[in-house]
Amino acid sequence: MQRRTFIGTTLAAAVALFGIAASAAVPGVPVKPLPRRQRVRVAFMLGEGANVIDTAGPWEVFQDVMVHEGGHHHPFELYTVAPTDKMLRMTGGLQVLPHYSIGNAPQPEVIVVPAHRSTDESRAWLADASKGTDVTMSVCTGAFQLARAGLLKGIAATTHHDFFEDFHREFPDIELRRGLRFVDSGRIATAGGLTSGIDMALHIVSRYYGVEVAAATAAYMEYSSDAWKA
Repeated sequence: MQRRTFIGTTLAAAVALFGIAASAAVPGVPVKPLPRRQRVRVAFMLGEGANVIDTAGPWEVFQDVMVHEGGHHHPFELYTVAPTDKMLRMTGGLQVLPHYSIGNAPQPEVIVVPAHRSTDESRAWLADASKGTDVTMSVCTGAFQLARAGLLKGIAATTHHDFFEDFHREFPDIELRRGLRFVDSGRIATAGGLTSGIDMALHIVSRYYGVEVAAATAAYMEYSSDAWKA
């Protein structure tokens, strides 16, 4: 089957394959549709030691989305941003050459912050760039970087379960929601560890383009979790 045909799978077919269906949001957490755009720029904020699946999971989701408004097209434009444009090492020794440095990165509509060793300069960029995003999301201990940038004040958040106590000690005033795959607080969203970033990204896709598009993307990826539908 051609990729284009499969991405166009209807919601009914996706439900048959994976049991995917829409459901209510996490109680107390506002979930509003995001503005439908012809092109959505997604910046992945990286640094030394960036976790591979925290990054690659959401990247795969966003790259696989196809919409059919005005013809078939992929609406998400993906790029990486790092303190400099020099090669950096991710987990397991994977080397990545960033598309942009924080000094010349274009303004994104979405920012994805995986677990990594950040810098003061990167967090300053994050705080500033997030003012212009539709949503800024973290994966795993990327939540620490959002908190240090001042983006989690007054909202609930989650992170990897191994780091709950560390997060609570460093940020006692932030409401930590334990045991959730992700917490969507509107313009700021946080996912738990590793594969939960895939759920969060699919959830963001559904906020832009609806459950049917997100379900078709999950089906194409052969991803059977339905946690993203919250």
